[in-house]
Amino acid sequence: MYFTKQILILRLGVYNYWSHNIHHLSFNIIFYFYRMTHQQKLELLEKKKQEALLGGGQKRIDEQHKKGKLTARERLDLLLDAGSFEEMGMLVTHRATDFGMDKEKYSGDGVVTGFGTIHGRLVYVFSQDFTVFGGSLSETHAEKICKIMDLAAKTGAPVIGLNDSGGARIQEGVVSLGGYADIFHRNVQFSGVVPQISAVMGPCAGGAVYSPAMTDFTLMVELTSYMFVTGPSVVKTVTHEEVTSEELGGAMTHATKSGVTHFTAKNEVECIEQIKKLLSYMPQNCEENAPNYPYETNGSEMREELKTLLPVNPNQPYDMRDVISKTTDENSFFEVHKNFAENIVVGFARIAGRSIGIVANQPAYLAGVLDINSSRKGARFTRFCDAFNIPLLVLVDVPGFLPGTDQEWNGIIVNGAKLLYALSEATVPKVTVITRKAYGGAYDVMNSKHIGADMNYAWPTAEIAVMGPKGAAEIIFKNEIKKAADHAQKLKEKSDEYTDMFANPYRAADRGFIDEVIKPEETRIKLIKAFRMLENKVVQSPKKKHGNIPL
Repeated sequence: MYFTKQILILRLGVYNYWSHNIHHLSFNIIFYFYRMTHQQKLELLEKKKQEALLGGGQKRIDEQHKKGKLTARERLDLLLDAGSFEEMGMLVTHRATDFGMDKEKYSGDGVVTGFGTIHGRLVYVFSQDFTVFGGSLSETHAEKICKIMDLAAKTGAPVIGLNDSGGARIQEGVVSLGGYADIFHRNVQFSGVVPQISAVMGPCAGGAVYSPAMTDFTLMVELTSYMFVTGPSVVKTVTHEEVTSEELGGAMTHATKSGVTHFTAKNEVECIEQIKKLLSYMPQNCEENAPNYPYETNGSEMREELKTLLPVNPNQPYDMRDVISKTTDENSFFEVHKNFAENIVVGFARIAGRSIGIVANQPAYLAGVLDINSSRKGARFTRFCDAFNIPLLVLVDVPGFLPGTDQEWNGIIVNGAKLLYALSEATVPKVTVITRKAYGGAYDVMNSKHIGADMNYAWPTAEIAVMGPKGAAEIIFKNEIKKAADHAQKLKEKSDEYTDMFANPYRAADRGFIDEVIKPEETRIKLIKAFRMLENKVVQSPKKKHGNIPL
């Protein structure tokens, strides 16, 4: 009992000694800062800011420049209006202590976040800094991004991410993975609430690719950026394929083969200019209408060039972009997904100053048929426009869906249904112009009156039927052609007969499926009046949680 009491007294003595000394030490630290002059405090702040501005240090900045890449802050300087950027979380550092991480910390933790303006309009931005741990994502790095995403949703402004990252920070393990998931969740929650744009300006691998994939538009820089779930070394190990990073997931690969990226740029300056231009066509959020810029006519809105644009031979191709350029405001067309699924053209334009989205078949490529990729491309663009109140113009010259085992086995049915679903679901003003062919189910899919189009026009050259005259004649008049002495001549006669009866716009106009058959040269006038008439359109959809699009 005596010894227990002595030990207790000894422990209390040790505790009191350390308690007194720790208190004394804390007091000294507080007293030190208290004794600092006002000027010294300002100098300390300035020092911390300068350290943050330097990122991973001048050596790493020089290495970034040698690769032909800008730094995180240089990119923001080009993107935002001069003097408008307000940084948030400049002095944030990571919390990791394993693997010696507690001895290496950088203010900002590899990402610059904040808000500013582009052409006077509020935007939220994050720009990953490759000079700090290769731009890898940590817990605090992710928290900074999530913070600006939350603010963007609350205030109703676009989010722009400039991605340049080696992926999750492996020293933090599951914590960094959780950070990615936090971002993914916000990408989904805020989809259709505010526009989300991703520019990939360096590596983007593994889980990092999913955030750009879920944003509305993705931009990539040629030769300096790439995206893939598994890199070339893993591919070689698993499949024994020899492939470079550029071949596997470079800008042109994703622009032409996968459709993952919507725009490519030759350098980062061009990429940033594309972001600015893209934003000019869209509203700040889902509650606002598409931008409407001042417009003054330079005389007549008639476009005489459209009279002779279509070839005399109905099977001869022409470029639908020529129709677009003659019906929209001069130099206003901004094409999206230009190098992917070229048999359909999508993009933004203006008509009398109003922003619109365009979905158009392209007769100059695969005769303008609908296939898997073109259906996906058209559907995705349509849904973006509908989410952000951007009216749709659909230009139709489509002979049908692409036949073949490759298309059928890879799901042309469900993929074609995506475009049908998207255009049926869209509640924005929808106007259709049929320039030439509109055959079979593709007629229905391409914004026909039956799936909710508001105004449907057709040129006199329009052919609206179940199929082309030759194929129809071979089925309907099979026996007559078989009995004829001259099969070819009889087939031509019957094809001409079918053409006169069905391959024209007047049967559809008789039924009211076409609101008006118009002269090509007056197309622009009709579109200006139609979109002006429809600008206050309201649709009451059936109550539901959401539909089940055929994915």
